[in-house]
Amino acid sequence: MATPLSDPSQSPLQTVAVVGLGTMGTGIAEVLAKAGRTVIGIDISEAQAAKCVAALEASTARGVGRGRLTEQERAGILGRVRTSADLRTAADADLVIEVAPESYEVKQQIFRELDGIVRPETILATGTNALSVTRLAAESSRPERVLGLHFFNPAPAMKLVEVVSSVLTAPAAVTAVTDLALDLGKEPVAVGDRPGFVADGLLFGYLNQAAAMYEAKYASREDIDAAMRLGCGLPMGPLALLDLIGVDTARTVLEAMYSASRDRLHAPAPILKQLSEAGLTGRKAGRGFYTYEAPGSAVVVRDTLTPPEGGDLAPGREIHSVGVAGSGTMASGIAEVFAKAGYEVVLAARSAEKAQTAKARIGKSLARSVDKGRMTAEAAAETLDRITATGTYDDFAGVDLAVEAVAEDLEVKRQLFAALDKVCKPGAILATTTSSLPVVACARATSRPQDVIGMHFFNPAPAMKLVEVVRTVLTADDVHATVREVCGRIRKHPVDCGDRAGFIVNALLFPYLNNAIKMVQEHYATLDDIDAAMKLGGGYPMGPFELLDVVGLDVSLAIEKVLHREFRDPGLAPAPLLEHLVAAGCLGRKTGRGFREYAKR
Repeated sequence: MATPLSDPSQSPLQTVAVVGLGTMGTGIAEVLAKAGRTVIGIDISEAQAAKCVAALEASTARGVGRGRLTEQERAGILGRVRTSADLRTAADADLVIEVAPESYEVKQQIFRELDGIVRPETILATGTNALSVTRLAAESSRPERVLGLHFFNPAPAMKLVEVVSSVLTAPAAVTAVTDLALDLGKEPVAVGDRPGFVADGLLFGYLNQAAAMYEAKYASREDIDAAMRLGCGLPMGPLALLDLIGVDTARTVLEAMYSASRDRLHAPAPILKQLSEAGLTGRKAGRGFYTYEAPGSAVVVRDTLTPPEGGDLAPGREIHSVGVAGSGTMASGIAEVFAKAGYEVVLAARSAEKAQTAKARIGKSLARSVDKGRMTAEAAAETLDRITATGTYDDFAGVDLAVEAVAEDLEVKRQLFAALDKVCKPGAILATTTSSLPVVACARATSRPQDVIGMHFFNPAPAMKLVEVVRTVLTADDVHATVREVCGRIRKHPVDCGDRAGFIVNALLFPYLNNAIKMVQEHYATLDDIDAAMKLGGGYPMGPFELLDVVGLDVSLAIEKVLHREFRDPGLAPAPLLEHLVAAGCLGRKTGRGFREYAKR
């Protein structure tokens, strides 16, 4: 059971009215009742109120069944909740939380009516994630008592609560609801009044970009979602998440964000309007970006856009041996992946010494796998024996696939591809692992551009399941088919994308990171609050500033510049704060200081 962190009887907010008993209102009511508060649930629909009670009964019954609640505790929780269709039952509330539909007209009407019902000291909170708290407060006769209290769905499970102050909000009201959030076992983050606040402000821009990417037919819905789950460790892909949130809700949030920011990245992608107006609003309708078993179901079913089983790729080429060019972490990781899958690997670097150092790194990685019980000592030894370390690319003469993982510098890569063109046998596939440079530029450095393709692995290559397979306009069908087949053999998930800046993952990830930097630059929220908001509210494995410091601010800036140069969108211009930190040599963990400072090793 989620127990209060302090005695609820000491809180001034003992009785809480929740107006609007949909999924979010029901969840908030459950959280409050479990923390010892008296809850008045109010909804104009008696059927909805009854549904709320049934949901609470079912949820607490599950709690008893799993040993998290006793029958006595369950009875206490249910006994603290009463429902009504009459707003006047909020008269005794110390706090009212409205979770009505995202409409100024609806919410303002509720606040105007509450003015004539509740006591002067009662705090009025809106659960909006898109509308202006200030505008709602201005409609009240007590604007100093109005603020935002933004829970995340599902409220019983999600730890984050954004406490939103307007310029009119009294500090005492903010303190009271912040203390309540702590009593509820939540982690409150203080934010100012702007559409989307922190978590949704960053999340919905990213979701919008994903919708636009899909609408442009750059990648399939399945590949976009798989790329962000496997490449970034997110719990859901962006298009599946839009279906869960509701396509219409996302459109409303983005309209509010765009009206405030005028940033084109927030202008709702036209497909959101098309789906909304067609009634294809996501899971709740049974169809959105995906098709579901039934309205409200989470089970995706096949439709006309579902890729055929097994694909329809052309016959591929035979791949028995692989050359990996480079001596860094990525090169050694890729060589390890291929060797584990049974391929003979030639690992070539600029010197034999560098190549041997890279092979030794692979040996240590394999030893760790043995220590953790992931492979036997014999299998590790056999894997290492499949790798030949060399200081010359001439040893690539017999390989069927050559993968370069050298410095992210176009001229360096072009020179390498020109060299591979001379060394590799006819029919050998040449692949680049670039994350931001044009693959076609590498292809044009050879006399066989049809044999060149992108294979963007993610770091660390042995652990990360994703490979972005990047076709240029010159890549042959059988080369594409071969690389996809090879990805399956090395137990990676391939996603197809075209040869444009950022491919899928970086094109969606880095504008989100850039927008987080802008929030700090504008003093809207702190690094810690933004990182906490995205981990707790968005399910991200790392906050944006943690991730930036790991990736490296110089690397991040380079990718931002490439995206801005390619798409010419002012919203993609690198945040000046990022440029200043890079200019000062604060590059993240590798230099001991980036957005945060790190202890020297």
